[in-house]
Amino acid sequence: MAKITVLDEHIANQIAAGEVVERPASVVKELVENSVDSGASKIEVQVEEGGLELIKVTDNGLGIESDDCEKAFYRHATSKLANGRDLFQIRSLGFRGEALPSIAAVSKVRLVSSADDSGLGRVIAIEGGTLKENELTAAPQGTDITIKELFYNTPARLKYMKTIQTELGHVSDVMYRQALAHPEISFSLRHNGNTLLQTGGSGGLLQVIAAIYGINTSKAMIPIEGENLDYRVTGFIGLPELTRSSRTGMSTIINGRYIRNTGLQQSVLRAYHTLLPINRYPLVVLQLEMHPSLVDVNVHPAKLEVRFSKEIELNAFVEETLRQALSQQVLIPQVAKQPLGKPGSGSVIQEQLRFPAFRPDSSAESAAPAAAAVPRPAHETAGQALPGAAPASGDYTSPAAREAAAAGWPSALRERPAPGSFAGSAGGAAQPSSAPPASRGAAAQPARPADADALYSAPDASPELPAFPELTLIGQHHGTYLIAQDEQGLYLIDQHAAHERVNYEYYYEKFGKPADASQELLLPLTLEFTPAEAEKLKDRLSWFEQAGVILEPFGGGTFRVAAYPYWFPEGEEASIITEMAEWVLNERQLDLAKLREKSSIMVSCKASIKANQKLTNEEADTLLARLASCKQPYTCPHGRPIVISFSNYDLEKLFKRVM
Repeated sequence: MAKITVLDEHIANQIAAGEVVERPASVVKELVENSVDSGASKIEVQVEEGGLELIKVTDNGLGIESDDCEKAFYRHATSKLANGRDLFQIRSLGFRGEALPSIAAVSKVRLVSSADDSGLGRVIAIEGGTLKENELTAAPQGTDITIKELFYNTPARLKYMKTIQTELGHVSDVMYRQALAHPEISFSLRHNGNTLLQTGGSGGLLQVIAAIYGINTSKAMIPIEGENLDYRVTGFIGLPELTRSSRTGMSTIINGRYIRNTGLQQSVLRAYHTLLPINRYPLVVLQLEMHPSLVDVNVHPAKLEVRFSKEIELNAFVEETLRQALSQQVLIPQVAKQPLGKPGSGSVIQEQLRFPAFRPDSSAESAAPAAAAVPRPAHETAGQALPGAAPASGDYTSPAAREAAAAGWPSALRERPAPGSFAGSAGGAAQPSSAPPASRGAAAQPARPADADALYSAPDASPELPAFPELTLIGQHHGTYLIAQDEQGLYLIDQHAAHERVNYEYYYEKFGKPADASQELLLPLTLEFTPAEAEKLKDRLSWFEQAGVILEPFGGGTFRVAAYPYWFPEGEEASIITEMAEWVLNERQLDLAKLREKSSIMVSCKASIKANQKLTNEEADTLLARLASCKQPYTCPHGRPIVISFSNYDLEKLFKRVM
């Protein structure tokens, strides 16, 4: 007797609903995407009880022809595809024809739609997959679809729904992503009569970000724009101090479709390299445009995941675009007391401070450097130059930047000078502490090797380009924070974080060619590991050689350190190599670039001055000079801020000199 049977249409739709309709937010997503595909310029969504009792989506799009209204609820009925070739050039958000029949199978649906402005449309009512009503009715152009009692006929699904607030959170998230993906459409979301989202539909992405995340957040966003032969990326990314505890603030939109892609998220995080604290994530809205043939959207039931035909090239393009945008910023947070939420809350927010351009004069360029008094990395000589700054990118202003300016908010394209145009103390070492404060701030440039002229050659810089501020040292607070000033205000500098950044860039360059600095030991060090760790290390000894460390088995779980780079901090050699070994043992896949990165961070931390360590004026001045010469002088390698500023206006407000 045959055991295989063909399921009837009703059961098949309920099974499909399990894939497409996971929760109320899934229904909202499918219906809103249909409205977007219809060319609507205004989409209103109303939900009750988290969407379990009612979901109503109204748009002013093209509507559905009267003869097609019932057909739209058939499985695999769609107007988006005509033949198999169309699957490889999908430009619409929906295309499978599964959403409406799947929703109708587990709820009570009422559809009213009209394809013209004649005032005549059609109403369709379906309950649990059964047609209840199909007749002509009066209706404006567009579509109005109401979903009631979701999962009323599948109590097992209803049982596993979360709380109303949880489901509402998912619905809101769907609407936020759709609004970010289509700023040209006016979206509104109401829950139990309360408006949760309202966008104007003006086409300005920054206005949508302000409507979703708030005005203060939108002011801390940086516009980005990049293009190559295959891809174009636009959008906004948050300043490093604007972080979240999870990746939910990272929105990636491909051809108007919100997607989740781990590779692109990793590219974004790599672009923020050392700018973010540990376990913190940026707020990012990326809009990517590409030919439909370069992306396959037919790989996920909810179409949230896609496949790229040139994923490696895309990830590299996104990373480089974001990295360039961040390198053009002066990333010094400004502490400003501004109320957030309720009046009198006393909350403190951080905003970006703008600095005037500074071009060192010829005398500063040619002045001989003084001896550096601040503790340097081991065996560093006065003739070794620090890495230069990131190159400037010219005077181009993107449409996103013009939008930010039109909104009346601070310009986000605040570029840093290119290599060679050091600002103030960025130029070099300190003058003696007996010099007046003004002269100490304008110090000479550090010594450079003869072959560094090309690297540090001064480019044609625009006089409007801001630079790292020219700071004049005031003193030290509790042996931990340096206090400095300029014409703009007051600055606090974390001396450990500053020295750590200086050392990190020094050691990162050194680990790029560690074999040249490796020296054999007359009295080798010995390190001990467990038998299991020792066996694993024997297969990975070549990775230590890439870092200039020669590690040899010495019997049992003991290893002999025969050589290491001479610039390892004195007295910290064993602990550094032990930490390197622990990292190598814990990594599943070893990567030379990552090993170089981790090793540089470990060595720089151990070689840096610590908190509660007194510095002389000369040492502090030299530290500020070397910090300003760094490629990225705003955060330590762990992502903590180095410099925080108080503007003159904020100080005057604190002392009630201005009201």
